[in-house]
Amino acid sequence: MGEYSKALSSHERALEIKKITLPPNHPDLAASYGNIGLVYDNMGEYSKALSSYERALEIQKITLPPNHPDLAASYNNIGNVYSQMGEYSKALSSHERALEIEKITLPPNHPDLAASYGNIGVVYDKMGEYSKALSSYERALEIQKIALPPNHPDLAASYNNIGNVYSQMGEYSKALSSYERSLEIKKIALPPNHPSLASSYNNIGNMYYNMGEYSKALSSYERSFEIRKIALPPNHPSLAASYNNIGMVYYNMGEHSKALKYYEKAQEIWKNSLPSTHPHIALVKRNIENVKKKM
Repeated sequence: MGEYSKALSSHERALEIKKITLPPNHPDLAASYGNIGLVYDNMGEYSKALSSYERALEIQKITLPPNHPDLAASYNNIGNVYSQMGEYSKALSSHERALEIEKITLPPNHPDLAASYGNIGVVYDKMGEYSKALSSYERALEIQKIALPPNHPDLAASYNNIGNVYSQMGEYSKALSSYERSLEIKKIALPPNHPSLASSYNNIGNMYYNMGEYSKALSSYERSFEIRKIALPPNHPSLAASYNNIGMVYYNMGEHSKALKYYEKAQEIWKNSLPSTHPHIALVKRNIENVKKKM
């Protein structure tokens, strides 16, 4: 948190200096408001982020031509904040405005277009409009395949997004192949114990679990868990998720004492790292009750 407050105060100091030395709607002021918005965004202070991004946009609208790429960047920032706040229709219209500008100003296969299609996909995904999400993600992927080197991390992110949608639609084998493609790229693009690899193994484990292939699920979850133990602090909620997932597999395999041991580890970490009202805490409590009934 300390890093964020340092960043915030240096950006705010820069803004104060620019306000004194520059005319009131100078583009550099917009850049400062954008930087401040980004820090608030990363801190989860979404309403403050939003007002900073909107101030940047106001200045850009005055000083820049109507379809300047910087305007698209601001609309995307605003869309991302609305998406985090759960205001999906506002998020969608911001991202679509960004996309309109990018279509005018950029070549047809520019990576920024892919990013906008990805953003729109995320919003549809959150709204439960899976077929629209899927077509947005696939459009992003098509552009990335043309614009980026074959093992660029952005491609992995798109395959992962597509996997998430198929998973929510209950199409587990399609989801599995998307997640595996994502993992292949990450193995090449990222260091061996990167947390993103753990997420991929976890996603693959979830698909095997949903398909009832418990031994495959177990080995994927364990691979994810090994990486998380190296990459994350010992009380990180994602470690608890790994304990819980492994416990669920053991439960379904009829290995109840092993399941209980893993559930209890998950419970201990989640109690230390999450608010008591968090649904994960109720989930693991229920899991422990269920396994004790079987013992």
